[in-house]
Amino acid sequence: MKIGYACINLSLDCRSSRTFRLKSYSAEYMERTVGGNLSCLLEQLRFNLEHDIYYFRISSDLVPFASHPVCDYPWQKRFKGEFAAIGGFIAEHAMRVTMHPDQFILINALDEGIHARSVAELVYHAQVLDLMGLDASHKIQIHVGGVYGDREASISRFVSRYRKLPAKVRKRLVVENDERSYCLADCLEVSAGTGVPVVFDNLHHSANNRGEKVREALAAAGTTWEERDGLPMVDYSSQKKGGKPGAHAYALDTDDFRAFLEAARGLDFDVMLEVKNKEHSALAALAVAAEMGLA
Repeated sequence: MKIGYACINLSLDCRSSRTFRLKSYSAEYMERTVGGNLSCLLEQLRFNLEHDIYYFRISSDLVPFASHPVCDYPWQKRFKGEFAAIGGFIAEHAMRVTMHPDQFILINALDEGIHARSVAELVYHAQVLDLMGLDASHKIQIHVGGVYGDREASISRFVSRYRKLPAKVRKRLVVENDERSYCLADCLEVSAGTGVPVVFDNLHHSANNRGEKVREALAAAGTTWEERDGLPMVDYSSQKKGGKPGAHAYALDTDDFRAFLEAARGLDFDVMLEVKNKEHSALAALAVAAEMGLA
């Protein structure tokens, strides 16, 4: 089991998600920003290695405006060596990385413009992981999308559009249950029509489910993963006290995490912590897993 965190390391001075305003777009800004983001990403990964953290979510802002029509900067060619070096570091140390585009990615959108922009953004994410030379176990994670007043029609639209996605996107795409629109059972229906693996999110499941217990839900999601996909991915967080359902807590609730791992004992998966204090909670989670003989 690998345990990781998302995008930002609070112990470091740098960020791999720096960007700038669209009106400021220029080759100079792209050169400086992308170069700085890639340098910081490698620094984050080195920190993780030193602390036995082998799972990390890369920021979608690594290359600003990469899928926007304004982007004419050849970032793929200019930073080919840097991407390859990062990918080599990840592979050498048996790390796993993923990416999670924002919720504006809507494969099943009724608006064709939104759909087209969503596909372009997914192609960018696939390019990042491909330039790193990483295999298909390094995933791009999205939600199913909108319901638009007709859940079955929206699922069907996702399935048909998924089949038309570029192969480099399809091999990395995974879907996650959410706290409002598409529960685990809905995601399993999507998977049945596409073969796309399902990421189980425990907090979303607590807010939106059909009565499945956590272990049952984890096992069901796990059946959608093939060997080429790597271990099933699980998102874990606890509910923010006083927050709306699905709001992430600031720090890991170690008792809750311990109970979660106990309920899942015997099932194998990697855990992405969606917790506000990032690597600090990852280190606490690793300690809990070690106590339980799971890491």
